[in-house]
Amino acid sequence: MRPSHILIVGAGGREHALAWRLARDPHAPVVEMAPGHDGAATEFTCHPVSELDAEGIARIVRDRGIDLVVIGPEAPLAAGVSDRISELSIPVFGPSQAAARLEASKWFAKEIMLAASVPTARAERHSDARAALQALSRFEAPWVIKADGLAAGKGVCVTSAETEALAFIRDCLESDRFGEGGRAVVIEEHLVGEEVSVMAVCDGSRAVLLPPARDYKRALDGDLGPNTGGMGSYAPAGSLDASGERDVLEHIVEPVLRVMASKGMPYRGLLYCGLILTEQGPRVIEFNARFGDPEAQSILPLVAGSLSSLLASAASGELTPSVIGREAGAAVTLALVAEGYPDRTTPGGRIEGLDEVASRFDVHVFHAATRRQDGWVVSGGRAAYLTAVATDVEAARVRVMAARASLSGDRWRARADVALSIAAPPLAARRGA
Repeated sequence: MRPSHILIVGAGGREHALAWRLARDPHAPVVEMAPGHDGAATEFTCHPVSELDAEGIARIVRDRGIDLVVIGPEAPLAAGVSDRISELSIPVFGPSQAAARLEASKWFAKEIMLAASVPTARAERHSDARAALQALSRFEAPWVIKADGLAAGKGVCVTSAETEALAFIRDCLESDRFGEGGRAVVIEEHLVGEEVSVMAVCDGSRAVLLPPARDYKRALDGDLGPNTGGMGSYAPAGSLDASGERDVLEHIVEPVLRVMASKGMPYRGLLYCGLILTEQGPRVIEFNARFGDPEAQSILPLVAGSLSSLLASAASGELTPSVIGREAGAAVTLALVAEGYPDRTTPGGRIEGLDEVASRFDVHVFHAATRRQDGWVVSGGRAAYLTAVATDVEAARVRVMAARASLSGDRWRARADVALSIAAPPLAARRGA
């Protein structure tokens, strides 16, 4: 199946990158977005409907003759938008509400991993603050504490400071910091190794992996500061070689697909595996039910062939991996964020030079929280992304940093060390290595 008219659901940089890449498939499908944003509207038709409005999205699908829907963010998946579109007998790339619990509940994901014999960190779940505080004594510092539900990529605390760990638990369980997503916390064993993101396009029983990536979660250079939704990324991540990728497919992705199918919730969509490469092999840190952001911005330019055909085949339960390949080279992505992101995001900053930077430096600009107002105004935390593609990671990094240096304005910032040091040799990723 070659989709001719695609709708992307979402309004972030990931969705802009998806629209950009799908529109460049060899058969040149028409791509629209719901809701999209001002940055995407310069190239794509955008519909002013909430990404959580299943009925509104269904009307667009019917009225516009859409033949493939791709859901970008986690919130509409958790809300069941995929299920509503499936009722129209239109292929939708994005798991069902039931299957999306792999991201919507970290504890549910742990239970699936246990059933699938997938290696992961030891963990406990607590909804009572006193019990959670007592549980810290059963884990060694640094502590890893996560809001069990959705928290926009910010619901994780990794710290060796007991006061900070206690404050995060109380913020979740007593102060309602993350709302419903923080009504329970998962406390995990801390694992040591290099992190890597592996994304699998799944049809319920089979999967194909996209190039592995590395993202940067901490707000500040040197991996300091609080966790964010992601400050930058690069791909491919050389720490995971071809043998390691096969191991991830055979010992993590495929066992999870078998367990999900056995429970009556076949997983059709993008399974994001957040991994840490330990001396004992890869361990799962988390699953997400959609493309990573900002990893997608680095991975998508490296996918050759017909990506829309691949996603449509997965959505229909008949995966055809042969329709895509991998481009040579590498990509680096840099997030441009509001000055106080993630804790004290104040909209209103201005990014000057964003329209000119693409042609001057041969980079892609993917918008997220920007608004066109006599230039580009920052309207949220992660405003936009710069992505450069080159022969290798270092060359891509040089280009993206030159582009960033050409920008001006006020009340925005970016990390300076994304992809700065990647000289470590690939870790053996096989079990027992």
